[in-house]
Amino acid sequence: MKPVNTSVSNNATRNELANRLFFRLYQCANMLHKTGTRAVEDLGLTTQQWAVLGALSRPDVADGMSVGDLARYLLVSRQNLSGLISRMERDGHLSSDQDGRDKRSRLITMTASGHDVWNNKAIPRINTYYEQALADFSVSDMTHTLHYMLKMLDNMKRVDEEGPAGDAG
Repeated sequence: MKPVNTSVSNNATRNELANRLFFRLYQCANMLHKTGTRAVEDLGLTTQQWAVLGALSRPDVADGMSVGDLARYLLVSRQNLSGLISRMERDGHLSSDQDGRDKRSRLITMTASGHDVWNNKAIPRINTYYEQALADFSVSDMTHTLHYMLKMLDNMKRVDEEGPAGDAG
């Protein structure tokens, strides 16, 4: 009887599970954009705008955020964020002013209209969406999912900083 190389078998199993995991993550991200946008689209919002308003609604950034800080927080490029900010300024949800601490930087804040849309219209819809998307999830399920997603995010940030192993050489 031929011996089984368990490290090759374990590696193949690990690769198959990783492939399935990342494919499901990809599908979840696509469904978040599709169904999340549907939850707030009649308010004139997309999931990307929802993320910007959510980021700017945090008490610790009540005075606003620079475009660079907002891009880093949301893990998006400054280029993608700039177009989004321009549209949200046009819609009256955000304002952009020169940062008093750094004249080269713009400080992004929510306008009164942005606060109204976020607090009075979007939040109730988003909470309903969360209840629907997390139906049958216990608090424990959500806690564990968040733990593993944060762990994966930390690993992906490290890959981003270091570059993929295949690039070394």
